[in-house]
Amino acid sequence: MAIRNIAIIAHVDHGKTTLVDQLLWQSGAFRENQHVAERVMDSGDIERERGITILAKNTSVQYEGTKINIIDTPGHADFGGEVERVLKMVDGVVLVIDAFEGPMPQTKFVLKNALDLDLPIVCCVNKIDRPEARPDEVVDEVLELFMELEASESQLDSPFIYASAKKGWASKESTDEGLGMKPLFEALIEYIPAPKGDPSAATKALIYNIDYSSYLGRIGIGRVVNGTTKVGDTLTIVNIHEPDIQKSVKISKLYVFSGLDREEVTEASVGSIIAISGIPEIKIGDTLTAPEDPTPLPFSKISEPTLTMHFMVNDSPFAGKEGKYLTSRQVRERLYKELNTDVSLRVEDTESTEVFKISGRGELHLSILIETMRREGYEFQVSKPTVLFKEIDGERQEPMESVTIDVPEEFTGVVIQKLGSRRGEMLNMAASKGGYTRLDFSIPARGLIGYRSEFLTDTKGNGIINTLFDGYAPYKGDIPERPQGSLISFETGKAVPYGMYNAQERGSLFVVPGTQVYTGMVVGRNARSGDMEVNICKQKKLLNVRAAGKDEALRLVPAEVLSLEQCLEFITEDELVEVTPENLRIRKKILDSGMRQRATKARG
Repeated sequence: MAIRNIAIIAHVDHGKTTLVDQLLWQSGAFRENQHVAERVMDSGDIERERGITILAKNTSVQYEGTKINIIDTPGHADFGGEVERVLKMVDGVVLVIDAFEGPMPQTKFVLKNALDLDLPIVCCVNKIDRPEARPDEVVDEVLELFMELEASESQLDSPFIYASAKKGWASKESTDEGLGMKPLFEALIEYIPAPKGDPSAATKALIYNIDYSSYLGRIGIGRVVNGTTKVGDTLTIVNIHEPDIQKSVKISKLYVFSGLDREEVTEASVGSIIAISGIPEIKIGDTLTAPEDPTPLPFSKISEPTLTMHFMVNDSPFAGKEGKYLTSRQVRERLYKELNTDVSLRVEDTESTEVFKISGRGELHLSILIETMRREGYEFQVSKPTVLFKEIDGERQEPMESVTIDVPEEFTGVVIQKLGSRRGEMLNMAASKGGYTRLDFSIPARGLIGYRSEFLTDTKGNGIINTLFDGYAPYKGDIPERPQGSLISFETGKAVPYGMYNAQERGSLFVVPGTQVYTGMVVGRNARSGDMEVNICKQKKLLNVRAAGKDEALRLVPAEVLSLEQCLEFITEDELVEVTPENLRIRKKILDSGMRQRATKARG
């Protein structure tokens, strides 16, 4: 059977996963009466809740005698490592672009990766049915991006397909409404080449992803590059990063992808995307090769992490009350287990057995790991994210981010002022679509820590911010810390309306009445600079004297309940986020007030 291997790449929220849904439906992968959730490829709870793809996933469809293996990739820059390694597995890509937004920062990132590998590209202008769609302008912008990235002539001749993934049609003309996905299927078969490789050569298969099943254990997902892989074969595992370490293994179970399922087979030939179980030590980047030719295949270099934070055992007064896994051994095992499936993550032990240094590609990358662990029952604490500096030619350099912001004109002043104070440099300002102004900045990555929630407040929720790692540059200078201090609980107990009513005059509170708090726990945001202790557990004294007038009704301002990302953005160097399956709490590293003041004086 003829095979095509493609990856679907795009900026976040441009419709990749919805497009895959339609390709599955219209290829007959589902029964007509079968109930299938929207964005069926986003199988994780966090993916479905947030509407984003976090992990690259495999599926396949059949179209007129051709098997099309599809890999749905993440669109967010923090998960770029997934895209980088997946592109080595395919023979072409579908680049999805929103018919209104046009090319965005992540579009440029994924397209550059595809062009560098000289992959053929089919451009799909999606959401063509949006009232404000501007397909012709978007096509021009895409071609400009191709030229900016120095695409070859054949890549500049990439076909454009216009589609509405939500309504399930595609067309070769921007003015025509199609009757199905046939034009896109035909473009894939015509423009994406069949896999290359020698079926008679020694077996070689490259593993690019790891899955896990409680029934099958570790599952290596990869592509047969040469030869034929068969059940019962004895092969050698070798990795390009450790070519001297070789291990002989036997293939016990072999699968290929069919729709959303894995189909067990006895052999797979050149170009097949396969899943192999029964090899506990298999990992990403391994080559399965015939014993007579134990040379590893090259594996794409994954971009280095830019952000780091510390995970540590929870030692707060409430430790052990809500979590299932609490000890340093359990937390350490879980963090190192994550390395099996996340190639962009780094985990290091520190001098303390209860503290681990975790490095990733961005705040979202690290917060997804934290959220996943707390849902699994882990309880721990994390520190403020900090950037990873480098010493290049004797000069201290820091990671930079390219920032694209679309805001209504009335908010441009406050955005420019805020990013300027964070060492951002404005590169361009131009009128955008729909009455918006587009601002392009280059800013240190540390300048964006804590900015997103501030940005949404400043723009009243009307702004759109997109960021992309943009290499290293000389250190840009100090950035002022958060202007407001913290409101800190004075005692341990239960938050009561009377105490909260008096405390809310000092700033905004993070807790609701009835919340259990402890001494040193951050319970709100001070309206002024500097920290302040408040007693939100204070009860009104009951006197045996009737008041002359009625007591004032205590009107509490609704609490500002922070999400995990907002907690990470809010905390300063002397604060931690306590993470449990049931609660997120912000606390001071030093809980005792007197010791905290002495430590502050000692720091100067």
